[in-house]
Amino acid sequence: MTSRYIAIDWGSTNLRAWLCLNGTATQSRHSQQGITRLNGQTPQAVLAEMTHGWCDSDTPIVMAGMVGSNVGWKEAPYLPVPVSLNGIADRLTHVTGPVWIVPGLSVNRGDNHNVMRGEETQLLGAHQLAPSSLYVLPGTHSKWVQADGDRITDFRTLMTGELHDVLLRHTLVGAGLPPQIIAPQTFTVGLERGLNDPAVLPSLFEVRAAHVLGALPREQVSEFLSGVLIGAEVAAMAEAFPGQQAITLVAGDSLAARYRQALGTLGRKVTVVEGDTAFQAGIRSIAYAVAI
Repeated sequence: MTSRYIAIDWGSTNLRAWLCLNGTATQSRHSQQGITRLNGQTPQAVLAEMTHGWCDSDTPIVMAGMVGSNVGWKEAPYLPVPVSLNGIADRLTHVTGPVWIVPGLSVNRGDNHNVMRGEETQLLGAHQLAPSSLYVLPGTHSKWVQADGDRITDFRTLMTGELHDVLLRHTLVGAGLPPQIIAPQTFTVGLERGLNDPAVLPSLFEVRAAHVLGALPREQVSEFLSGVLIGAEVAAMAEAFPGQQAITLVAGDSLAARYRQALGTLGRKVTVVEGDTAFQAGIRSIAYAVAI
């Protein structure tokens, strides 16, 4: 068992690093040099800058996320489901020296083609902290993951967060809007719309029409749209994964509150695990499980 290691969450647009001693993150660093934003530097150089002063040549570095994609540092092949979360540590991809990449997971069948990178590490931690048969990881690309014990059997991805951003920034829905404000009551109205009618396409232009006609305050369009999209996501996935009453939600406070509200409306019991907490628990078990 190693008492000192470095955990890396290296996505497309951001890079986060933690120095961990005896299983606890003691220092952290953040950079916007995601794997698609290296600004001409090599991944090796960026990693060396991020970990400067933290390690010697023998300190294990375990990395998860898009760093292992086909546009990353070195491709870490996807593990097809069904797959045991506890077996992930046996399938790391070696990069150089004591540097390793965690593999992503995939589904490849006629009715579902899906991939994830980074979330598998959160899932491993969430399974240890709040085991469930259904995990929800909301965000830019929300993941709904079905499990049987420690085995991941299926998952779906919904582009809820990205769609919200695109609609507000790059379509007529958000054109000419003033700065947006937090408005819980407006979010709830949108949420009810999405839950009751998850066929969301007809509702999207109505968001635009509603604020043009004065039925929706222009500074609350983001909240209403968020409610519609999250409601539609939750309603659709509740149908895709029926009978799952207990759910582990892996998210930060803001998103956790919104999804807890949506799932609670459908009578689902929710346990929340903070995203970074899940990641740290997952990558700690990987670092401890492998002889590196």
